[in-house]
Amino acid sequence: MPVVLDPDAAAVYKAVQEAGRPAYETLSAPEAREYYRAARHVSNPEPPALESSKPLAIPASHGTIPARIYAPTTLRKTAGLAPCLVFFHGGGWVFGDLDTHEVVCQKLAHEGELIVISVDYRLAPEHRFPAAVDDVVTATRWVATNAKDLGVDASHLIVGGDSAGGNLAAVVALTARDGGPKLAGQLLIYPATDFARQHPSHREPETSVLLTHTVIGWCANHYLGGADSSDWRASPARAKDFAGLPPAYVLTAGADPLRDEGDEYAKFLADVGIPVTYRHFPGQFHGFFTMGKLLNQANVAVSEISAWLKALG
Repeated sequence: MPVVLDPDAAAVYKAVQEAGRPAYETLSAPEAREYYRAARHVSNPEPPALESSKPLAIPASHGTIPARIYAPTTLRKTAGLAPCLVFFHGGGWVFGDLDTHEVVCQKLAHEGELIVISVDYRLAPEHRFPAAVDDVVTATRWVATNAKDLGVDASHLIVGGDSAGGNLAAVVALTARDGGPKLAGQLLIYPATDFARQHPSHREPETSVLLTHTVIGWCANHYLGGADSSDWRASPARAKDFAGLPPAYVLTAGADPLRDEGDEYAKFLADVGIPVTYRHFPGQFHGFFTMGKLLNQANVAVSEISAWLKALG
């Protein structure tokens, strides 16, 4: 079926085209990061009031991993401890940081009434695969180990992220299934799951919106370099077994090259009995989730995800 953008999404896409912004693949990685950071001022919604927002420094073999912990004013607790979402930002493994995804993390903390810890993993091409994987696995295990000191209920630990962050969350879930910690859920927002890029949505002209087909190749080259793209730590859809994974929320968008990957991954999980909540936004493009100032469907997605987070316990 042809993709038809929602009116507000079409207006945003038109405005971006008319602005004449350079394509990411024509920029250096540092230049792309600055363009991506600047866009948040136009598209991010107003942040909710929180109880606290504090920096964290997570110990790692290479030094420390920066992170930020958000606590809402209303926090669900059991025996003084709260559920926690460990969040990994999107940006093609090349751009994105704690600031670009701060508001969406704040909204998830506020509406989900849980602690959110956002992780600033290392970026490519300065740090290629598997550096980002190593960082998010290390960060998740550190949160689990230090859960009580963080006010976190280790039995209600969830991982999540959008795009590249959704990829990393899926990889953490697979890693944790086999080596701990035990996770209560995985939130996969238009995740990248297979670097083979053979799905129809990678060839349809109407999916090449903002996240274009050429930008995906540029990001993949920066991230993987010469690494094996079929390694499940890069392409979680290539994992041999999906049994035993935690419940999943999988979100996809119609005008998104990654649409079919997310849809397929949700099916892989459901086929082995994993509880899956699947949500498709047919008239939105990749990246809409953080654009709540411009796109109301982003706010709808946050609210629905927050309800799912609450239902996990």
